[in-house]
Amino acid sequence: MKKSLKIMYTVLSVIVILLIVAVTAVNLFADSAVKVAIETAGTKALNVGVMVDEVDLSILGGKLSFRNLVINNPPGYKHRRLLELSEAKIAIETGSLLKDTINIKEIRLDGVNVVLEQRGISGNNLQDIMKALPARKDKPSEPGGKKLHIDTLEITNVRASVKLLPVPGKADTLTLKLAPIKMTDLGGENDIDTAALARKVLLAIAGGIAEQGVGLLPKEMLSSLASQLDKLGALPAAFLDKGGKLLEVGKDVGKTTVETGKDIGGDIIKGAGDAGKGITNGLKGLLKPKKEDQ
Repeated sequence: MKKSLKIMYTVLSVIVILLIVAVTAVNLFADSAVKVAIETAGTKALNVGVMVDEVDLSILGGKLSFRNLVINNPPGYKHRRLLELSEAKIAIETGSLLKDTINIKEIRLDGVNVVLEQRGISGNNLQDIMKALPARKDKPSEPGGKKLHIDTLEITNVRASVKLLPVPGKADTLTLKLAPIKMTDLGGENDIDTAALARKVLLAIAGGIAEQGVGLLPKEMLSSLASQLDKLGALPAAFLDKGGKLLEVGKDVGKTTVETGKDIGGDIIKGAGDAGKGITNGLKGLLKPKKEDQ
């Protein structure tokens, strides 16, 4: 009897150990798989290298986090990196993992550092990446690929270091601190995939930089950035009138130009309480036809 009990305890112990090993292996392989998926989808969406350092997935807990994500610059720029993200936390509806559409309750991206590097009069690294993105609408998810629906996405603590062309007597670096960015019901009408999500995040940050840069960034640089955002359907509301049209439009966005007489430099935002009015005034004369990038 004692021998039988001993054998049973041994068998149970082995089973427990195997279960622990199996769970650990699943977590390890799952972390690696998610890391590869993030890097592959990001690189495919943005056409530049995307890397992530640490990934932690809890399947049963419905939680995913990753740290130290890096987006590289396009070729030809001095700085190697366009963007660095300190931390991302994602809450997933566990029951949706086996379905065609994964429901994500919340995505929180915290600590984003962007290096916006000017090249030529109006060119820059962020604009070059956006030029390669599909215009206006998200591309449909690939057949068989997982689709996503995100209830809430928040991006906080975003800073942009703007590296300008050297001009005697002027600073060649500006620092912009962006307001928190919040988006809801992503994929509500048309489910998106991971690549489309990466595109949305980058465009949201680019829009925040454009909005915060009114009166601070060189006019040609801001005009070019705003025009590219408009082509992609991601221009901030502050750049649009009540009818949804660009406030000041040049030939570069293919619409009728509205007559203006003010320079953006004379309409810098004055005071937080007058911010909305200041942005609108600052846009006058912004999107006149521009010379080609040098």
